[in-house]
This record gives sequence, C-alpha cells and structure tokens, in this order.
Amino acid sequence: MKKLLAGSALALVAMSGAAFAQDVTAAPEGTSACLITKTETNPFFVKMREGAEAKAAELGITLSSYAGKEDGDHESQVQAIETCIANGVSGILLVPSDSSAIVSSVQQARDAGILVITLDTPLNPIDAADATFATDNFKAGQLIGQWAAAQLGDAAADAKIAFLDLDVSQPTVDVLRDQGFMTGFGIDTKDVNVIGDEDDPRIAGHDVTQGNEEGGRRAMENILAANPDVNVVYAINEPAAAGGYQALQAMGMSDVLIVAVDGGCPACRTSRTA
Repeated sequence: MKKLLAGSALALVAMSGAAFAQDVTAAPEGTSACLITKTETNPFFVKMREGAEAKAAELGITLSSYAGKEDGDHESQVQAIETCIANGVSGILLVPSDSSAIVSSVQQARDAGILVITLDTPLNPIDAADATFATDNFKAGQLIGQWAAAQLGDAAADAKIAFLDLDVSQPTVDVLRDQGFMTGFGIDTKDVNVIGDEDDPRIAGHDVTQGNEEGGRRAMENILAANPDVNVVYAINEPAAAGGYQALQAMGMSDVLIVAVDGGCPACRTSRTA
C-alpha cells in the first residue's frame, strides 16, 4: 500500500507533464518531483520512499526526498516545500504533519504551477491539494475498533482504553483514525472532527506520541499514572504501539489488547512475542 500510494502519485506527475496521455511509460524529459514525508524512520514512510524511488527511476523522473525530524515537525516540511518551489520541480508528493497549517505553503507551490498531491493524510480542507491518495483512515480506525470490541465480547462494556494519538495539532489522519476507532468500538464521539470531547467512562485517557516509540512509551506511562486499570490500547501507528507495549511490559502488564494502524513486519513480530 505504501509503495502503491507513492508510485501512483508519481505516475500522475508524469501524466501532467505529458498532457495526460493515456499510457505513460516515461515522463517528459526534465520532469522532477519532491517527496516530503513526516519522518525518515517510520517503516511506513521508508517503504513509501522506496516505492517512489523505484517508480521515479522507471518513469525517468528526478526525485528529491525530504522528511521532518519527527511527526509534527511542520517547519521542516515548510522549508522543504520552499526548496522544491525554488528548484522548479514539476510535482510535490506530501505527507503533511500539520494538515491545516501547511495549506498556505501548498498554495504557494500550486501558484508556482507545481502539481501537489497529498499522500496518506488529507489536507484540511482536502481540496487544498490537486489530488489525495490515501487510505480511508476513518474506516481503518473503525475496523480495528470493531475487532477490539469483538475480542473483548461482553467485557467491552467495562473496558478501560488508552488512546495513543499523534500530535496536539490533531492532523486529519489523527482525528480520522481515533474517531473511527471509537465509532467501531461503540463510543459516542460527540464532534467527530475533534479528539477529546468525549465523555465515555471507558476512555482512560488521551496522550500524544509524535508517532514514534519514545513518544508512545511516554504517553503510555502518563496514562497509566492516572489510570492503571487500562486493558485496551489504541495507537495511531505501529511505532507508537511498540512504545506503548514497552511501557506496559515495564509495568508487568501483559494482558492488554493493543491495536494500531500501519502494521508492518516489525509490529507483527512484536505482537507474536507479546
């Protein structure tokens, strides 16, 4: 999925330079693009970059890759867009850390005639980009919420759920996955566009992780300090889930159900040993 998102988007960049020809096997000479992801370490974005590099080589597109230092590093993404504009690239593939704050920079790129395609995380508003290639993040959250509730059976009514979210800015991917999980689990989300306004007693707490292991561990520790009875953990992504798992293990808590989106090979290996 990660490679497909980037590869399909690059094909669209090539098509834009070829007057939207039906069958694009090579981009027009001089076509260039930027890939801007949230981090360089998350396995999801590593595979996305690999897919983009492979497709760029296939199509003859010169690709430059940029990433933030961590999830939520908005300034690095703004600087990357400015660099791409200055270099006169044909297209930008962007996984926005702050889906609202980055819109003005995206508009500057589009005003410069650059095709901007967002990947994985829609902008707010979504039509601020020329196109969006993404998982249905609400549906992904809803499915794991339904699965978690089914695993617990009648005990779901008395669950204590820790939410390991992404960032205080509540980017679209964060809200969609979180609220999707709640919907699937049977929790009233109140305003589905906002995290944290719910009043269901099953919610043990929310904390942000910046989408990495260290953040997941810290967020899990914070929630456990206030509510040590947690028996379900929702995590925004695989690294945050891994950090939460480490915190639980350090507390001697092994009978906790952990669910997350973006499960890759490292997460599967961890879950098998949990």
